[in-house]
Amino acid sequence: MIEEARQVYPYRELNSLNTVGYKELFNYLDGLLTLDEAIFQIQSNTRRYARKQLTWFKRDSDVHWFHPDNIEEILNYIALNSL
Repeated sequence: MIEEARQVYPYRELNSLNTVGYKELFNYLDGLLTLDEAIFQIQSNTRRYARKQLTWFKRDSDVHWFHPDNIEEILNYIALNSL
């Protein structure tokens, strides 16, 4: 990922590169963070982003959650809701 960040570094101001991973690696490439600090921030920011996504999905009543091991429940849901 570091090599990829180096390749897109000239475009770092683009909104599409304002994402978890790139922001931290750009700070590393700018000398503002060590590689270990950048990795730690990527891990922390990924967890924060995942929590925000879960909060958003939990507010949507159209989202149905399944335990991934419960194949029968998933298949029954698909069969009942694919009409």
